[in-house]
Amino acid sequence: MYNPQLETFISVADAGSFNKAAEQLYITPPAVIKQINLLETSLGLELFVRTHRGLKLTASGKSLYKDAKYVIQYCKESVERAKRAMEEEQNVIRIGTSPMTPAQVLVELWPKIHEQCEDIKFQIIPFENTPENAREILKNLGQNIDIVAGIFDETMLQYRQCEGQELFKVPICCACSVHHRLAAKGSLKIEDLYGEKLLLMRPGWSHYVDMLREDLEENHPDITVVDFDFYNVDIFNRCENSDDLLMAIDNWKSVHPLLKILRVDWDYQIPFGLLYSKEPTHTVKRFLKAASAVMKPE
Repeated sequence: MYNPQLETFISVADAGSFNKAAEQLYITPPAVIKQINLLETSLGLELFVRTHRGLKLTASGKSLYKDAKYVIQYCKESVERAKRAMEEEQNVIRIGTSPMTPAQVLVELWPKIHEQCEDIKFQIIPFENTPENAREILKNLGQNIDIVAGIFDETMLQYRQCEGQELFKVPICCACSVHHRLAAKGSLKIEDLYGEKLLLMRPGWSHYVDMLREDLEENHPDITVVDFDFYNVDIFNRCENSDDLLMAIDNWKSVHPLLKILRVDWDYQIPFGLLYSKEPTHTVKRFLKAASAVMKPE
């Protein structure tokens, strides 16, 4: 950026003396003289000729005077442009998306959210769903990704060290291969699962899933519960290849083309919402508030 001493130089040149410039700048004459001396030293130029009648610009001083006002104005405009760019960047919500955390729900809500915060922009950031990514991305929300949409509960939030805002609850469903005997049905009764293996996330991952597991083990022993550790494409492939059933939600219909997701006549649901940093920015807070308002029943 420009040297602030240039503004002092222009004031001295316009006033024709150090004393008058000092009065205009509300500083002492020695302070003005010191700034001009420092400017001349840093530039290696003599800018003024000191005479008993006052100050006169040297040839170098006249040349600098012509350009200094432009330089100062240009630099000020550059700073303003930089500030606007920073504000625009701060008003971007970066939505992380993966097969298990699709952004489709937010895409559908976006027009209504945008009505309440027109200055906020929406940016999709894809990521691969691996245990390492899930751990690092959710733990560090706000750095490269601001929000991830998905299922959660308090246990998972504590484990992943992030916060969550519930939008609604989604039914816990079952996914099966399109070649499975149950795929022809429009929905399932719990008795349809008898004799089947049902893949459920491990105990302790979510108390909503744990309640379902306890019910099945106590009241429906004909359903074999098989625990697994992480949701990714591999577990969907396992479901399709092994002919086992997999706990899923409607939002995952597009994860695997050879799987069908069916609702079951049990009353188990799990929260679906927005995961965000424990210390969200002002823009993220505005976005969350708008999303919450959009989801309120009219």
